[in-house]
Amino acid sequence: MAVFRHQAGGERVTPKPSRVSAAMYAAHHQESGRQAPPIRDAVLRGLTAPVKTLPASLFYDADGARLFEAICDTPEYYVTRTELQILAEHAHDIAAATGPHAAVIELGSGAGTKVRLLLDALRDPTAYVPVDISSEQLARMAAERQAEYPNIPVYPVCADYSAAFSLPTLPSGARRVAFFPGSTIGNFHPTEATAFLRRLRRMIGPTGAIILGVDRRKDPGVLHAAYNDAAGITAAFNLNVLRRINRELGAAFNPSRFAHRAHFCDATSRIEMHLVARATHSVVVSGVTIQFTAGETIHTECSYKYDAERLDRVVQGAGLRVRRRWTDLRDWFWVVLLEPDQA
Repeated sequence: MAVFRHQAGGERVTPKPSRVSAAMYAAHHQESGRQAPPIRDAVLRGLTAPVKTLPASLFYDADGARLFEAICDTPEYYVTRTELQILAEHAHDIAAATGPHAAVIELGSGAGTKVRLLLDALRDPTAYVPVDISSEQLARMAAERQAEYPNIPVYPVCADYSAAFSLPTLPSGARRVAFFPGSTIGNFHPTEATAFLRRLRRMIGPTGAIILGVDRRKDPGVLHAAYNDAAGITAAFNLNVLRRINRELGAAFNPSRFAHRAHFCDATSRIEMHLVARATHSVVVSGVTIQFTAGETIHTECSYKYDAERLDRVVQGAGLRVRRRWTDLRDWFWVVLLEPDQA
């Protein structure tokens, strides 16, 4: 049975070709043998800065993951439905452009729903490598996909895909295809997005490809509604970061003292999410007193929205080129195929 351990200076055991595999086990992850990276430093660094921030990675504890799944089902949040529609309608065209013998590396695999449309359409895929930071969800999903696709080896890797990680040994002749759906690229500042794509370019090699989900610029009213749903689920998702800090750092945030705010900034072409202090007060976090004035905000997330010119700048800076774009009838979203620029 294959075990993947990826840690600095640690052990790496490569899977044998047998597919018994990783799908039958909870994948051993990059924190094997050590504690998960503490959030204290990042939280205190952000909350003591002149403009308060919190890392968006705080959203995705167990409660946050459930809330995000609920967001995807709200009538206002078009992103998931629209991308699924594009993948369903154009799966065979995407597969033809991708070519045969793909080893699909899904970054932030989550429930692994969208990749099924791709795996169903690809010609002779050689492997599926889901990469996710949640070991329990990853093991469960990998086992489901291995049962569903018994002829495709499934090699789960539990890791933070925004940092360096090692891949298992893939079948000889496989084309490495990174799959990064969900418009998550929009959560990176454009310079960070370029750096991230550059790292993916190194991972896929000169003959690989990237299938990328990209949210497009559109009517600001549509964007505002998507991040301010009437049921208040996005607000609960945003406020949940304070509950996580309370639980993991022994802080005493009262979430009712903060309000959710999300708005579109045209100049930067991004949605900004904030938590706004309703009144002047202080909170002790890991022994450090954090002062808030009424109306002061904590910036929790950005989501950049792209047009063709902005996307080309980010992609070309990473040494890639856009080979194909697929969109929906409303021109709200893209699924794009990127390849290394050989020029």
